[in-house]
Amino acid sequence: QVQLVESGGGLVQAGGSLTLSCAASGRSFRNYAMGWFRQAPGKEREFVAAISESGGSIYYADSLKGRFTISRDNAKNTVYLQMNSLKPEDTAVYFCAAAGSGRLVVIDSYAYWGQGTQVTVSS
Repeated sequence: QVQLVESGGGLVQAGGSLTLSCAASGRSFRNYAMGWFRQAPGKEREFVAAISESGGSIYYADSLKGRFTISRDNAKNTVYLQMNSLKPEDTAVYFCAAAGSGRLVVIDSYAYWGQGTQVTVSS
């Protein structure tokens, strides 16, 4: 079992940056691939980025490549999402998740979820 707690959300102006953190508790964080998803009001939860257990493989939603960067520190049991050049359409609740099995870009592949952190980008 893995418990996940996101932090780092907030209000930022368009063009600004934020770094989200997701701290994991429980054993064997390093054995889980991790992902970030987001959900805007009235929309379905969508894939943002994912990183393999060792960090050797990384995936991004096509629309976010070049602006968002996922990373992890297995010694700190933490996964990060660096978000640059933020746009109002990036406004959403951001969730981190630990993968069970399956393709990392697919929401159903994730077994454990955090409670989410709100990111609001003002124009």
